[in-house]
Amino acid sequence: MIGGTLTLMRTNLCALLLGTLFLTVPLQAQKKAIVPPEFAPAPGAAEPMYSPGILVDGTLYISGQIGADLKTREVPADFESEVKTCLDNIGIVLKAAGMTYADAVSVQVYLTDMDLFARMNTVYATYFKTPRPTRTAVGVTRLALPKARIEITVTARK
Repeated sequence: MIGGTLTLMRTNLCALLLGTLFLTVPLQAQKKAIVPPEFAPAPGAAEPMYSPGILVDGTLYISGQIGADLKTREVPADFESEVKTCLDNIGIVLKAAGMTYADAVSVQVYLTDMDLFARMNTVYATYFKTPRPTRTAVGVTRLALPKARIEITVTARK
């Protein structure tokens, strides 16, 4: 009887220790690319070099978006229209991940001319309501598309 009890105790102790070990080992986060149809490459075109968004553990990381039309890649001449297009492109990625601008927690804005900040801010305030996400605004010399004056990245969480 004593031998059976000791075996049972050892078995339970091993199960307890193994269970604790498995609970303390972090699971690898599952990454899901968010690629709305509007961002898909044209038929016959090469695969894009980036994902518009990556969703990991409920947090969405949106790649830098510029204010270019997604089909023509044209940047509007009017700066406010460029900002609106940029934020609309971000909205497409948010929606594809089941989120809205209200889910944004952090925003990074890159401007080729910091004198455009106030004009950007006026449009920005119509998309992000209070409490607004944290934000950084940085002046840069240029962006990947020569006519682009603004690029925005967003991190959002449900």
